[in-house]
Amino acid sequence: MRPKPLSGFPEFLPSGRIVEQAVLDSLRGSFELHGFASIETRAVETIEQLTRKGEIDKEVYVVRRIHAAESDADELGLHFDLTVPFARYVLENAGHLAFPFRRYQIQKVWRGERPQEGRYREFVQADIDIVGENALAAHHDVEVALVMLEALEALHTRFGVPPVVMHVNNRLLAEGFYRGLGVSDPMAVLQRVDKLDKIGPDAVRGLLVDELGLDADAAGKCLELATISAPDTSFVERVRALGVEHPLLTQGLAALAEVVRAAASAVPGRLVADLKIARGLDYYTGTVYETEMAGFEHLGSICSGGRYDALASDGKRTFPGVGISVGVTRILAPLIARGELVASRSVPTAVLVAVDSEATRSDALATAARLRARGIPTEVAPKADRFGKQIRYADRRGIPFVWFADGSVKDIRSGEQVPADADAWTPPASDLRPGVARV
Repeated sequence: MRPKPLSGFPEFLPSGRIVEQAVLDSLRGSFELHGFASIETRAVETIEQLTRKGEIDKEVYVVRRIHAAESDADELGLHFDLTVPFARYVLENAGHLAFPFRRYQIQKVWRGERPQEGRYREFVQADIDIVGENALAAHHDVEVALVMLEALEALHTRFGVPPVVMHVNNRLLAEGFYRGLGVSDPMAVLQRVDKLDKIGPDAVRGLLVDELGLDADAAGKCLELATISAPDTSFVERVRALGVEHPLLTQGLAALAEVVRAAASAVPGRLVADLKIARGLDYYTGTVYETEMAGFEHLGSICSGGRYDALASDGKRTFPGVGISVGVTRILAPLIARGELVASRSVPTAVLVAVDSEATRSDALATAARLRARGIPTEVAPKADRFGKQIRYADRRGIPFVWFADGSVKDIRSGEQVPADADAWTPPASDLRPGVARV
C-alpha cells in the first residue's frame, strides 16, 4: 500500500537535497569567517524548559515512549527553536566556555502549527548567537545583523536566492514609548501590535482599547509609532514628533539608530528601521529583527531574532545574548518546489566508468579508485551493457563524463572524446561538483 504523505514535513528529492546542502555549506562558511563555533544540542527538552518563556505551549510536540508507565513518563518535547535549547546548553557548559561565546547551530526544529507554504512542522533552522557573562556590549546587536545579512547576501550572489531586507526595532524603544503613554503592561501592547500585519490597524486598535483598556488617543499613538519606517536615522525625529518621553525610549532610539547607521554603511539597502516589529516571544529585551525575501513577502519573516538579557541565569550569573536565526527550509522549499532553484545534476558523480564485461569489472573499479583518490566523484556502471546503453544511463543520471577502458573519456553533452590518464585528468571545475542556480 502506498504510504500517505505527512503534511508539513518536507522531503527533497536528491537534486533538491544538493541545493539544500550547498546553501548550508555557504551559511557555515559565512558564520565561521566571523569566528562562530558550531554546536549541536539534543532534539528534546523538558516541557517546563520549552514553555517557560512565551505562549508557545500549543506548538510543542510532546515526546513519550510507547510503553512508558504513567508514573515514570518523562515530560519531554521536541524543541521548537534553537534559542531555548541554547540557553540550557550555556548554563550546563558555562565552565567550559570562553565569553563572549559565539556559536552557530544548524539543526531541525519542530512546531505543531498548520502547514502551508513557508510554514512547516519540521524544518531546518540556522542560528548565530553571541552570549556574554553578566554583560554583553551593545555593538554585538549590530554585529549579528551584519553577519546574517552578509550570509544571506552570499546566497543571493552565489546561487540567485532572492535578496532580503531586514526590518529592525528595539524593545526598549517600544516599552519606553508605551510607558510614556502610561501603559502598565507594555508586553501586552507589544503582543497586540505584533498582529498588525495579520489583522490590520483597525483590529489592533480594537484589541488595545477593548482588551487592554487603552483610551483612543493612546491606542492611536501606539499605531502611529508602528507606522514609522526608514532606511536611515530619520525615524528618530519622527518618533520625537509624537511628543512621548521616557528614559527607556531615549535609550532604545539611540540603540536602534546605531544599528541602522552601521548597516547603511556596510550593507546599503538591506536593513530598515521598522517600528511595528515586535516579536511575540517575551524573552526579547532589546533589538529585534525580522527579514523579508524579495518576491516572497507573503511568507512573512524568513530570518528573525533579537537581544535577550535574561534568557539564561544560574542564580549567580546571567548570560545575556543576542541572536538571529534563518529558516532555511522556509527559504528553500518554495524555491525548489517551483523549480526556481535547481542543481545542475541530481548526483554528485562527475564520471561514470564504463564496464566492457563483468570479467573486467575489476579494471573499471581500479580506474574509479584512481579518480576518487584525486577527489573526482566517480561511480562504475552497474551493468556491462552496450556502450550506448551505459552512456544513456549516465545521461539519465546527469553524469557529464564516461570513462572507457581504452583510456579515453567522453563528454556526453558535446560528444567530444579524448585520451586521458586517470592519474592526471581532471574535469573542468564547473563539472567537478553539482552547481546550484536560480532559473
